Amino acid sequence: MSDTLPALRATLTELVAMDTTSARPNAPLVDYAQAKLEAAGFSAERQRYTDDAGVEKVNLVAVKGGTGRAELALVGHTDCVPYDPAWTDALRLTEKDGKLYARGACDTKGFIACALTAALKAERLRAPLMVVLTADEEVGLVGAKKLVQAGLGRARHAIVGEPTRLTPVRANKGYCLAEVEVLGKEGHSAYPESGASAIFRAGRFLQRLEHLATTVLRDERDEGFQPPFTTVNVGVIQGGKAKNIIPGACRFIVEWRPIPGQPPERVPQLLESIRQELVRDEPAYEAHIRVLRTDRGVNTKADAEVVRFLAEASGNASTTVSFGTEAPQMTELGAEAVVFGPGDIRVAHQTGEYVPVDDLVRCEAVLSRAVAHFCGAR
Repeated sequence: MSDTLPALRATLTELVAMDTTSARPNAPLVDYAQAKLEAAGFSAERQRYTDDAGVEKVNLVAVKGGTGRAELALVGHTDCVPYDPAWTDALRLTEKDGKLYARGACDTKGFIACALTAALKAERLRAPLMVVLTADEEVGLVGAKKLVQAGLGRARHAIVGEPTRLTPVRANKGYCLAEVEVLGKEGHSAYPESGASAIFRAGRFLQRLEHLATTVLRDERDEGFQPPFTTVNVGVIQGGKAKNIIPGACRFIVEWRPIPGQPPERVPQLLESIRQELVRDEPAYEAHIRVLRTDRGVNTKADAEVVRFLAEASGNASTTVSFGTEAPQMTELGAEAVVFGPGDIRVAHQTGEYVPVDDLVRCEAVLSRAVAHFCGAR
């Protein structure tokens, strides 16, 4: 199929054999990639940090072809979601019917294998080429945000690896979270007047939130997305101590994915308006809102050079997605960023995750063309 396939398969075999679940150190993978890149003439810089559980994590920024701002960055996240212990081959690359199976094969070690293969072939560059490997993408884009804070990873153009079926993604929604705690008063359930149900109060809050989510937020649209509005979900709710106790507290998590043109603060403003309305209607009503995460979306212009190049090279028109990526962070660092990679996001994060062999080969070819186009040979 391709003379690069043996190298791609060998690299991917090594990458998936390393357990880089987000709760674990990713240094072994970074060590492996750094050694290969430095042997090919790249200068590498590590950014270390310790996560909330005390585990050391590492970002890698490797550059070849000059100093200063890179012309092109190939960006991949090293961490993976956990796998079911029953999947005994999760860390061993297996092939069946033209598909390569393993945890991370699709998201995103397949892309990293392609990026490393393309980068290692790059010679006589006229402009700097950068390879960026990040940590903790799966738990909040933490590594990419650390790069932004330090000003590391600056490039004019960036290709951010995610399984997009080799379709260039020029825009994605943001990802935000808030916790709402509604308070009541505990009492014996046989005597309702002895207390105030926090769960019933939370129900009134949620009813108003659902109304705003299906009216006000759906009127603020970006037709480039499907769905073309900011979505709201309450996926977790907890409250009460026992079936015969009036609950004194109820907490729920509000998740929203804002369209790029909408401030992430829009939903917290709506949450606060609901709280104020309920307090006005019920003076004893008490609720607290705590914003946990506000990651903006990104919208690279359809006529940006990197978008046009990837559309032509892949044969696929650019599109948008509703899930979050590291493209906004690369944009903050000054790049025109596009998300692109082998595999399908719909098979990621599950037992039996895989990347098609054909996707892997085609992705490496496109990335090699991108390196030649943006960084070129002298």
